[in-house]
Amino acid sequence: MPSTVNSAFNQFMSNTVNLESQKVDKARRSRDFLKGKINNFSDFLPLYSDRNIDYGSFARKTKIRELDDIDMIFTLKANGCTWTEGYDGTVYLETPQLSDDYKNFRHSESLNLNSKKIINKFISSLKSIPHYTKADIHRNMQSVSFTLDSYDWNFDIVPAFMTTEDLLGKSYYLIPDGYGNWMKTDPRIDRARVTAINKHHEGKVLDIIRLIKYWQRRATMPSMSSYLLESMILEYYENNNPSSYLDVSFRSFLNYLIKRIYSSVKDPKGIQGDINTLSLDDKTKISSKAANDVKIADTASYFEITDKDHENAMKEWRKIFGADFPIYTG
Repeated sequence: MPSTVNSAFNQFMSNTVNLESQKVDKARRSRDFLKGKINNFSDFLPLYSDRNIDYGSFARKTKIRELDDIDMIFTLKANGCTWTEGYDGTVYLETPQLSDDYKNFRHSESLNLNSKKIINKFISSLKSIPHYTKADIHRNMQSVSFTLDSYDWNFDIVPAFMTTEDLLGKSYYLIPDGYGNWMKTDPRIDRARVTAINKHHEGKVLDIIRLIKYWQRRATMPSMSSYLLESMILEYYENNNPSSYLDVSFRSFLNYLIKRIYSSVKDPKGIQGDINTLSLDDKTKISSKAANDVKIADTASYFEITDKDHENAMKEWRKIFGADFPIYTG
């Protein structure tokens, strides 16, 4: 049991927030197992496996306990398909008229590829894997939610196409938009960004992200998307240095969040525009919660630094993080 605030945070991260290393290893093996199964499907869609990519918080190493899902993109060969983008960002994939690969996956009376039909093909093929317990379309209508009876987590499987580079040298993954067409994304940018910022700050940023994600997951305020929260944290550490002490870094970001939550947050990929779609009421509640917890953190800091009273400091931190935060043992 810890006798200092610093050791309490280290224990908290190790025992409560961060994924267990053994579970991470098992999850990666399960991911590789599933990749192998999909890559070996017969009577399936034409896969472009060299362009498959892992994405989401597990791939970015910002996932916190408990591990609930692993996100994977499986890329398909275009084989002559072409794409156009509407004014609203909707992407339309047109198949060649004589295409055999995708002729059964078009919209009715159209050459355009129907992303829902592609998802359904994934679902039907995934059901051939032994010991599956669920293979259904995800509630966002953009992926397959797949589970095996030997694992505690879901696999979110997203079919995609890869564009060729444009005049600016950019390429995109085209994924289902939930309405039968497609949309642009690029998880490579998100992974590169978090890796670069974490490396620049000598590996300190990942723990900060995970700690703040744990804070916002507690049912004490409205929840924002994990991606929005990560984007704001990374934005902050593009311009600020983290402390060597997690409690100090945590307090600093919350102080920043009090006002930042009210402003627009640009999609780091430059695709979606403003990703801060929270209502004004939710923004106000999040800001108020952050401000209140900054005050509690200041009280904890006073106990720790001025009074050398780590016991009462830890009691203050338990007000923020709940009963799983360690209790002082002198």
